[in-house]
Amino acid sequence: MPQIFRMGEYWIYFWTNENKPVEPIHVHIAKGKPSENATKVWITSAGNCLLCNNNSRIPSHTLRNIMRMIEARSADIIQKWFTYFGEISYYC
Repeated sequence: MPQIFRMGEYWIYFWTNENKPVEPIHVHIAKGKPSENATKVWITSAGNCLLCNNNSRIPSHTLRNIMRMIEARSADIIQKWFTYFGEISYYC
């Protein structure tokens, strides 16, 4: 899985097996190592985050901090998504 960055024990990454058409831009968050059922966060066209699910059961205060970091780095994440998948769309 392409790791975007780490925040403490948490990996923020893309899942490489995205369907065709590729889903709107999002990242997965997992503690320790990538997991198929990890927490999923959509990135909006404005660079904000929307929680899709918290399958990793990340504590709410930790998840808020991670989402703030994702928002702060959203331009970099968007560029990495486009470079990796070759296309981009937004949930909203």
